[in-house]
Amino acid sequence: MSPAATAAWIGVGSNLDGPAARVRAAFDALATIPATDLVAASPLYGSAPMGPADQPDYVNAVVQLDTALDPHALLDALQRLEAEAGRDRGGERWGPRVLDLDLLLFGDRRIDDARLRVPHPGIAERVFVLRPLADMAPDLEVPGLGRVDELLDRVPGGGLWRLEATGA
Repeated sequence: MSPAATAAWIGVGSNLDGPAARVRAAFDALATIPATDLVAASPLYGSAPMGPADQPDYVNAVVQLDTALDPHALLDALQRLEAEAGRDRGGERWGPRVLDLDLLLFGDRRIDDARLRVPHPGIAERVFVLRPLADMAPDLEVPGLGRVDELLDRVPGGGLWRLEATGA
């Protein structure tokens, strides 16, 4: 990737149709985004659902991309991958989903417009985002909020478990 590339951190989650396999397939799909390289992927974690309790547990991970795309073009690419995986964006908020790709961080930028908020809202309260981020980059600065490891120390760790490499 060129020197103009920006590090972007993506939250990956699924709780339908073989969620661990869906998350792993998302890693491969993310690597196909034009002008973008997949740098690293975190271990997979299981987590209790954040929304309605009458849904399956989630599998979550985080990936680091280096991209020459602007943040909105990257968001478009993420939403296209979700749609290709069968995601229905009209579903229940925090309800079950086949694939969820969230743009968590885009370099050191802060973005707040009608389509995109970066850092992702709620990042500082979500152990299923902070734990995988801390596995990869504990010293990473979340603009306006602090370092990942410090944010992780402030959230309860319950409801999250690391999955074995062989998957769930």
